[in-house]
Formats: sequence, C-alpha cells, structure tokens
Amino acid sequence: MTNEHEIFDLGDFTLRHGATLRGARLAYKTYGTLAPDRGNAIVYPTWYSGRHWDNEWLIGPGMALDPGRYFIIVPNMLGNGLSSSPSNTPPPYDRARFPHVTMEDNVAAQHRLVTEHFGIERLPLVTGWSMGAGQTYQWAVSHPEMVERIAPFCGSSKTSPHNIVFLEGVKAALTADAVFAGGWYDRLPVTGLRAAGRVYAGWGFSQAFYWDHVYTQMGYTSLEDFLVGFWEGFFLDDRDPNNLLTMLWTWQNADVGRTAGFDGDTVAALASIRARALIMPAEKDLYFPPEDEVWAAGHIPDAEVRVIPGVWGHFAGGGENPEDTAFIDAGLRELLSS
Repeated sequence: MTNEHEIFDLGDFTLRHGATLRGARLAYKTYGTLAPDRGNAIVYPTWYSGRHWDNEWLIGPGMALDPGRYFIIVPNMLGNGLSSSPSNTPPPYDRARFPHVTMEDNVAAQHRLVTEHFGIERLPLVTGWSMGAGQTYQWAVSHPEMVERIAPFCGSSKTSPHNIVFLEGVKAALTADAVFAGGWYDRLPVTGLRAAGRVYAGWGFSQAFYWDHVYTQMGYTSLEDFLVGFWEGFFLDDRDPNNLLTMLWTWQNADVGRTAGFDGDTVAALASIRARALIMPAEKDLYFPPEDEVWAAGHIPDAEVRVIPGVWGHFAGGGENPEDTAFIDAGLRELLSS
C-alpha cells in the first residue's frame, strides 16, 4: 500500500452546478504499460472515501486486471483527499465552501486525463465497486462511443431513495459533533467520525454476516472489537469529514438520467449505453440490492446480471473475502475475453 501517485492538472475546472475550481487536480495511479496502439487501457475509479491503493486487491499478475497485459488507470474521486477536495483546496472554496460535485463531473475530469494526457480513444473496460460502479455507469452514458465493456459491481446507475436515507444517517453522525462547527473545525471531529463508523456498520455487511460471526475470520475477537477496530478505525484512517460529506452529496445525487441531454430520464440514459455490461451486485447488499440492478440491466441493450453469492453484503466487493474476489475476477476475465 502506497500513497505514491501522479497529478493531472485540470486547470480551471467548471463543475456541472456552475462553480469553477481553479487549479483543480486529479490524482491517479497507473499499473502496467500502455500499448503502442493505446488499446489496452482500463479505467477503475475509486469508491466512497477510497484511495487508489484501496483498489489494488483486484489488480495483479494472473488476474483479469493483469498489469502485464493491461494499462490500468485508477483515478481518485474528487473529494477523496488526494484529488481536489475540501481538505486541500485553498480559499474561497476550501472546507465547508467546497462546491457540489456530480458523478458527471468526476467522469469529465477522468475523460480529460484519459484523452488529453494519454491519448486514449477507446477503453476495453471500465469497472468499479460501489461509487466506482456509479462512475462506471456514468462513463458508459457520457462516452458510449469510447467504452466497449463495463463491469459495475455492488453499485448503481441511480441512487435509490432507501440508499439516500441510509446516507442521511452517516451525514447526521458527522455533523452532530460540536467540534464539526458547520465544517469550519480546527481539529478533527473524532466523535462524529466514530459515530459515522457505527452507523455504517449496520449497512456494510449483511444480517447473516453478523449472525454467523464472520468478523472473527477477519481477526476480530468480538462484536465490539469489530465495531471499534474495523469500523471506527476505517473512518479514522486519514478521512476528513468535509471530504466525506462532499462524496456523500455526489453519491446521494447520482443518477445517469441527469447527464446532459437526458433531462432526468434514467431509462433513456441506460438505453443509450453501447457497452457490453456485466453487472455484479451482491446477494445480501443492504443498500445496492440485486433487484435494483436487474431493473437497470433491463434497460441496457446488452447486459447480464450475475449476483455475487454469500453473506458479505456490500463488502463482497471490497476485497476482504477471497471467494468474492475470485467471483468478481472470473466475471471480469470472461467479459474481457468476449
């Protein structure tokens, strides 16, 4: 795990809602070598609060995302603390004043990196977990002529009302800490971050995961040890509340139907996708349930839904369980060979 990465200078980057980030930056890391014909590039965006190294579990020799064969680009989401974010942007758009960022904004920044910096004109695959899946769908809608295949896993093309409600709990936990001070804190609101972890704990894994004490397989010795060691630790791992709230807004407002030209019509946006789609929801994902992705697939011309079995819920896509990793890797391998 390393924080080593490169920066693509976006310059004056105007967001969908009208604000312009001056001196905007897109942090990214690449794995492998770009072929002379530039035809072997895969885009694999990050997820809610994730950084590029958090995606590395799905990249490696002998895997579908093999750096010996493909040039894998992992762009960091706007707001994740490495790309332009509340925590690293100078006034006046710093901290609580950081503007709203959409999925479309993220993909627009990534498209510039891919085309302007690398000169890539087609992508054999875009894939991603959770919010990375949302960006995957957005790529296919924003640039249908460019994206040949997509494999979103444990994520959606449109954030459901139930998912929005779950995120309201996370938002409330982060902002209820008195230290938060409306986003103008001068020290980390640790109580709010720990509370956010506890809210998330009820959603990230399934009921069966807890019933079967599967957290003991991860090295945790009790339920409380898991809640503190994994969940509170997760949110205290160099995660900034304003950054989390920026990405949370992006997530809550995600909908490919809001892409320019579709006027809110999600079905029409999905129908415009030309890529071959392999959609992999997790069987017991509490906030991206399989039936939501069955609905989306029904509107994409060439789409298959393949449900990741088991009790790991949303974290079936998080690289924590070898069986789930093997399932996702096999799906990617099959899709890339098609």
